[in-house]
Amino acid sequence: MALAIAHSRGLDGLNAPPVIVEAHLASGLPSFTLVGLPDTEVKEARDRVRAAIVNSGFDFPSKRITVNLAPADLPKESGRFDLPIALGILAASGQIPTPPLADYEFAGELSLSGELRPIRGALAMALQTGDTGKAFILPEESATEAALTGSTHILAARSLLDVCAHLADRQALPTANATVSRKNWPNSADFAEVRGQSQAKRALEIAAAGQHSLLMVGPPGSGKSMLAARLPGIMPALLGEAAKASAAVLSLVGQFVPEAFGVRPYRQPHHTASAVALVGGGNPPRPGEISLAHQGILFLDELPEFDRNVLETLREPLESGRIHIARAARHAEFPAEFQLIAAMNPCPCGFHGHGNHKCRCTPDQIARYRSKLSGPFLDRIDLIIEVPALPSEALAGQADGETSAAVRTRVEAAQALQQTRQQKPNARLNTKEVDASCQPDEAGGKLLHQATAQLDLSARAWHRILKVARTIADLAGSERIGAAHVAEAIQYRRFARG
Repeated sequence: MALAIAHSRGLDGLNAPPVIVEAHLASGLPSFTLVGLPDTEVKEARDRVRAAIVNSGFDFPSKRITVNLAPADLPKESGRFDLPIALGILAASGQIPTPPLADYEFAGELSLSGELRPIRGALAMALQTGDTGKAFILPEESATEAALTGSTHILAARSLLDVCAHLADRQALPTANATVSRKNWPNSADFAEVRGQSQAKRALEIAAAGQHSLLMVGPPGSGKSMLAARLPGIMPALLGEAAKASAAVLSLVGQFVPEAFGVRPYRQPHHTASAVALVGGGNPPRPGEISLAHQGILFLDELPEFDRNVLETLREPLESGRIHIARAARHAEFPAEFQLIAAMNPCPCGFHGHGNHKCRCTPDQIARYRSKLSGPFLDRIDLIIEVPALPSEALAGQADGETSAAVRTRVEAAQALQQTRQQKPNARLNTKEVDASCQPDEAGGKLLHQATAQLDLSARAWHRILKVARTIADLAGSERIGAAHVAEAIQYRRFARG
């Protein structure tokens, strides 16, 4: 047969649209033409496929070969189309049977020897392949990743020859199994190692329970980075669709490790990171740090050292939980439900308010330093706390904190209440849901009105205080939000007015 069709998948953001690979052989001078909007990596498939077919013991047709990747208006990138292109050519030349191709989808990069190499985005593709009823044949490493979707139609192959043997009913490919080991979770340091800083630890517990954003302000060496590094240890593991969504985004950039399935990502970009590195971009568009932290934690140390324009790009995804990247030729949308944890010094020299070190900064320098963070940006942070320098007696004493396991038990209980009540964490409540779930009692409401008048709080700050107060009440096991819960939530916004 001179025409054969194989099925594959492209990647458009987190979507994996179907791609039909058509291979046609015609008489004429030998040539190999690849059409369908391929990029450079796909065009190079001509040489990889030719060598892989020959080194696998097949004959490369001495004909005029045309391979079309449809739809033609969808850009094709990466080497994942090597395998379906090779199979289409072999089927069109009659070296493997054609009918079985209709029952499968294929993706995989070929080495010159015919071995299959892993590809990016296998998990994202497998999430959508299951809707077609076709089995999905992938390189062995990628198949293990894709099997985390729970699909029983993921087949693992080591080489082009293995795939051809399966299609010819000579040797069946094995079904891929998801191998997830939780023995290393949590792998973060323990809260019990933290000395002092009871208020900071309390704020981190609240942030973990409601998935609230948090900014820690304190002098160098007060333990801000150490505290942030221990936050993953008190967070529950990701389950179900949340775990798959997080893994799928990491899979797009080849950073997903199957053993870490269900572990919340913890991203810590350097303060020199650009806006594209943070929110995503490029051609084709790739996810940035905020999407790679989806369902996890984004820690920004030395917050004022980030370019102000870079920080301003976080405002929209902090509210919406998604980022839409628009370029002249491509558009892509990525999930970005991340928990922002940030740290900064109180002034340029870092010692403003320090008990033992004298601050060398003038009031104007301190004001300029803090003005690097805009009011609208600070307004979107739920909790802002001061982390003071530890006295010498605290440094010399023993660690006095609870273990991460003990704190995590309370966090899990509070999150269970939120899932039962509204099926989402308190930080993700919209205005209507805040009005329904976060109304304080009479004393709490009166206190909030007084604070709003005295601190000149915005409507956004009002709602964020209510959401934090709701989380504090959940940690206490209280159905109603009382004055004590509101008072604690209000104190976490004092620095935002400074």
